[in-house]
Amino acid sequence: MRLLAGISWFILFASQSVAVTAPTEAEMTRAKGWIETHLSGSPETLPFSFIYNGIPFAEQVKSWRFEKTSKEIDSNRKRHTLLFTDPKTGLLARCEAVEYLDFPAVEWTLHFKNQGASETPILEKIEALDLHLQSEGSSDFLLHHSLGSQAKITDYAPQETALGPGASKRLSGAGGRPTNADMSYFNLEWDGGGLIVSVGWPGQWASDMVREGPHGLHLSAGQELTHFKLVPGEEVRSPLIVLQFWKGDWLRSQNQWRRWMMAHGMPRPGGKLPSSLMLASSSRAYEEMIKADTEKQKFFIDRYLEERLPLDYWWMDAGWYIQEKGWPQVGTWEVDLKRFPKGLREVSDYAHSKGFKVLVWFEPERVAPGTWLAENHPEWILGGKEGGLLNLGNPEAWNWLVGHVDTILVDQGIDLYRQDFNMDPLEHWRKNDPEDRQGITEIKHVMGYLAYWDELLRRHPGMLIDACASGGRRNDLETMRRAVPLWKSDYAYEPIGTQGMNYGIPLWIPYFGTGTVCYAGAPYYGTGLHPIEPYAFWSNAAPAIACGFDMREKDLDYEAIRHLFAQWREITPLYLKDYYPLTGYSQEKNVWIAWQFHDPEKQEGLVQAFRRPECREGAIRLKLHDLEVGAKYRVASIEGPDQATEMTGKNLVEEGLEVRLDSPASAAVIRYHRAR
Repeated sequence: MRLLAGISWFILFASQSVAVTAPTEAEMTRAKGWIETHLSGSPETLPFSFIYNGIPFAEQVKSWRFEKTSKEIDSNRKRHTLLFTDPKTGLLARCEAVEYLDFPAVEWTLHFKNQGASETPILEKIEALDLHLQSEGSSDFLLHHSLGSQAKITDYAPQETALGPGASKRLSGAGGRPTNADMSYFNLEWDGGGLIVSVGWPGQWASDMVREGPHGLHLSAGQELTHFKLVPGEEVRSPLIVLQFWKGDWLRSQNQWRRWMMAHGMPRPGGKLPSSLMLASSSRAYEEMIKADTEKQKFFIDRYLEERLPLDYWWMDAGWYIQEKGWPQVGTWEVDLKRFPKGLREVSDYAHSKGFKVLVWFEPERVAPGTWLAENHPEWILGGKEGGLLNLGNPEAWNWLVGHVDTILVDQGIDLYRQDFNMDPLEHWRKNDPEDRQGITEIKHVMGYLAYWDELLRRHPGMLIDACASGGRRNDLETMRRAVPLWKSDYAYEPIGTQGMNYGIPLWIPYFGTGTVCYAGAPYYGTGLHPIEPYAFWSNAAPAIACGFDMREKDLDYEAIRHLFAQWREITPLYLKDYYPLTGYSQEKNVWIAWQFHDPEKQEGLVQAFRRPECREGAIRLKLHDLEVGAKYRVASIEGPDQATEMTGKNLVEEGLEVRLDSPASAAVIRYHRAR
């Protein structure tokens, strides 16, 4: 395993004229053929496996009743339902699959239900994905994957792992949070093409890749531990699996994935993808909301208006509720009326009157001792009165949470629900499982968590949800279908780390956010006067940006802040276009790092390049992607749009765009569009 350092991996395809992102007929045909073969119901080709009553499913499936139905969902999707029923015990295994007609992709989820009158035998080792892949040539398998988020400089770092003969590799979540170790998305390349895999499971998942002989590879993925019986009437599910097939350039395949995500894997409040957002809070000044009150919130809102910084959302984070020991003391979900005598509603109404919407932080799953939940309903807590995890698999706890949070959202005038998760739940889940029910508590909690969000969205159909779990530790696909990560990591502000995250995360998640104070030396909490640095601002720039300025400081360079955000507003639509790294990934201080966002339909795009603090080279040449070699392009720095130069697509693709920065710790933002 190695970090992507160096540039050979992307130069290979840089000289091609146009790398069309749209799926090819061959890719669509391959996907359709795979679906017809593997979702036909034939035991030899099923893409999943499990052991039931000590016998592999494939060895007993012929004695089970089988039924398959297919139905169009809409013009782009077709549902296939495979039903397998054991006539002896009444266990129903249901595979709900969706074939995509606009992408070479398929997804499925397994469901198990005990339809009998007695407990089932043990159901175990459920692999939601179980495939044996074969290379037709002599090429090895190459795994493209990424680290998850652990509040480190390495968050979202791209990785490559060569899987030669005899090799193996495991990817997984950690502590029950799915992107706490590895991202639950990866791309397996072989024979000039490959397979993108996503495991949608907001719990403890694992995927194993093990070479078989000189040309084979066994690929499996699912919940890490399953060994349980089901009681009569009980139903559970497996992780969601998504496969996307591709041929050619793996970076092209990543852009197909980005497009699939925007079409089928992201929330659409009001029927539209989330737009770019400028948000702000007083969290750095008041230790989240611990030392905040109504007047301080109004003051900060007024100051943003005074400085002509037009926010989309006013952000109220942890600590607004009743607590005595700081914001981590969660479990009493009532507004602290000592600091907010008329509730958060007074702040919300004030923000709304000024044209801002309101975001408020919750962390309902973690329960601290001494709080209302721990004292009044210890039976709902995995950990009891001493605190722990609110069991979302408990129907009474689930119903209380839905009703209570919905009431807060309505009564306090909250527009955007933000959910954090600052604990590892795995130990609580597994401690609660008896020997013959291992994995059940996790499954029920995951099902309750997803159903909770679905119910909030049903009651508030235009609401956006922000997913946060100590930063970005729960960014699996099931979560990302319902929410966006507005705070991608708790490693914040420092330019090299945030550059690396902005380099790595777009390969998998198109829309994300971060924080800024436009200062490279900013601590996580902090107040006072500091310089405004374009290098720091652009290092953090993302589709959504949360401001953490100390608005009590009237001598901040607000003109510079306005200028930077005005430029950011101009370019944000391009963040949801195709994405190409232009240099290797690195955490070193003495190199350049750069990337490109490109709209192939309009033939326009954006290049962001950073000369790091100890880099001696004042210039770099960057070979752009997906331009028309015969066309001419107008190219200009965002700082000097009136000084555009004209270059041919051939020059930009084959020779490259020269970017020059006179001093270290500086950034270039360059726009281009086809002139003729």
